[in-house]
Amino acid sequence: MSLESKQNSLVLGIFILLGLTSLGYLLGSSALKYKEYERTVTVKGLSEKEFGADIVIWPIQFTAAGNNLEELYEAIDQNTSKISAFLTAKGIDKKEVSFAAPSITDKSAQQYGGHQKAEFRYTAIQTVTVYSSFIDSVRKVMGELSELGKQGIVFTGGNYQSQTEYLFTRLNEIKPEMIEEATRKAREVAEKFASDSKSSLGKIRKATQGQFSISARDKNNPHIKKVRVVSTVEYYLSD
Repeated sequence: MSLESKQNSLVLGIFILLGLTSLGYLLGSSALKYKEYERTVTVKGLSEKEFGADIVIWPIQFTAAGNNLEELYEAIDQNTSKISAFLTAKGIDKKEVSFAAPSITDKSAQQYGGHQKAEFRYTAIQTVTVYSSFIDSVRKVMGELSELGKQGIVFTGGNYQSQTEYLFTRLNEIKPEMIEEATRKAREVAEKFASDSKSSLGKIRKATQGQFSISARDKNNPHIKKVRVVSTVEYYLSD
């Protein structure tokens, strides 16, 4: 091989070596950057607030019994009228009061051999429902229902049908503020983590918003609602 050919081969080899070295550096640098972007931290932020319910559904349920069906219906009508007059006198609008059809049970149709005959053949359950946005006013009247009990009306309680419900219907109004707070608290946690790990907090990689939950603050205050939401956010970390 001539001297000129050897020199050309040497130069070509040097260029190839430099090219491979540069390529290796670039690939290594890209790998480092890619690995850097793989570093993430996932945090949760909680927003929890208390609000008063804005709707109350109060079922007033009473019972009556008798052996004469016509007289039983008359007793139901009388008691229903007493409840209606009582509610109106206490300031509850008639438009907020509704009346269900009474539920009548004929015990003679349920008698089986060997059973003692019931004292009253017919029993009835009637429900008067108050649906109102004036929570405080209705709760005040609830505490005065014993006035009707003194007039001989037998109220039921403790079953599912007679439980008072309190509703919170303004969720859409408070959603933006609570989501913003939950996201802000999540970032505060992420920043603290990044600081403790001597890293820098980067952009958001992924974020999910949990479902809003509404519950009573406690069993003694069902008219006060606790609303909460949790946001989950994943951030990039870098050195």
